[in-house]
Amino acid sequence: MGVIIPIILVIICCLIIWRASDGFAAASDFIGRNLSEGVRGATINAIGSSLPEVFTSLFFLFYLKDVDGFSGGIGTTAGSAIFNSMIIPAFVILVVIYTGVANNIKISRKVIRRDGFSLIIAEMIFIMLISGSRLDWWHGFILMVIYVIYLIYMFATMKKPNIIHPHSVGDMRIHGDEGISLMKALFTFDLERIVIGKGEMKTWNAWLLLSVATVWIAAVCLLLVQACEWIGSDTYTVPLLGEFKGLNIPIMFVAVILASAASSVPDTIISMNDARKGNYDDAISNALGSNIFDICFALGFPLFLYTTIHGPIHMHEEIIDLSSELRMLLLLLTVLAFLIYVFKKIINQVQAFLLLGIYSIFTLYVIGRGAENDFAFSIAEFLRSMVSYLNIFN
Repeated sequence: MGVIIPIILVIICCLIIWRASDGFAAASDFIGRNLSEGVRGATINAIGSSLPEVFTSLFFLFYLKDVDGFSGGIGTTAGSAIFNSMIIPAFVILVVIYTGVANNIKISRKVIRRDGFSLIIAEMIFIMLISGSRLDWWHGFILMVIYVIYLIYMFATMKKPNIIHPHSVGDMRIHGDEGISLMKALFTFDLERIVIGKGEMKTWNAWLLLSVATVWIAAVCLLLVQACEWIGSDTYTVPLLGEFKGLNIPIMFVAVILASAASSVPDTIISMNDARKGNYDDAISNALGSNIFDICFALGFPLFLYTTIHGPIHMHEEIIDLSSELRMLLLLLTVLAFLIYVFKKIINQVQAFLLLGIYSIFTLYVIGRGAENDFAFSIAEFLRSMVSYLNIFN
């Protein structure tokens, strides 16, 4: 009974983020209309759709403070990265196949190699960088610099696109029922109708729509952090309702499943929309680019900001171990997903179900680790030993 209220709150957060992500999708489609070769998916789409991870990590760190806040942030960003690598591509493939758009999808090898190798390198640096018992401002700064380098590389290697005039594209206009009332738009969180109205989308109101959606998602992420804190605590108090009992487990385990999935809703929506339009490179590069943004900026910026204001974060042994396990698992699963993408020119439902199966095993591991299962603990020891080996090169 104790976890029902926060679970309901998480579901509500997912729904609001989902509706706000429609605004993200429409605005990013317009703003990035002249970008090519999956660059839009890995930059504008990835950054816009990953803002929930930024806000969630930020609120975890400033709300829970110090070690617990950082563990919630790393759980959200790493869990979201695993979700993006497995669930989003699987959904994209299945949506394309089962809606009759195509029997399979073909992704540019250049996009896969570019984003896949960049992600693996970023994760290896992430493992070696966030490995000590003390975290300072420069750890977050280095992570942000890595993402800036990735952006520079993306735009430097992008071929000149075919310029699309905004007035020549039919779907640049506001989507949906032209007769929908403002009251209904407010009730259903239809941000496109509220911000754009019945007029034509232009650059200024596209950015306004993106900003409004950001504010909505920021507010919802604060509720998401509160719900995760309630689930992980021993007991918690809900105003007007009284005291309830939580699961009494580390906040990282809650964040790596619930907060990461909820914050990845915009990535999922945008990728599926791109896939329906046949933009498969953008659909997949959004997921991979979001991962690079998550581990470099969505965690790096809150870490940089918090330690600049409050000083270094001193990690205790349990959080160091849990963080090491999760970061190594993230790297291994990323490499596995990359191999699934790169070895097949054509991706179909076989790969989709394989990715879903891998994520299911990951979820079972997290649940078992939170319940202190012996088998899960033995896997955790193996992961920590791999981190120790990799840190030899640090």
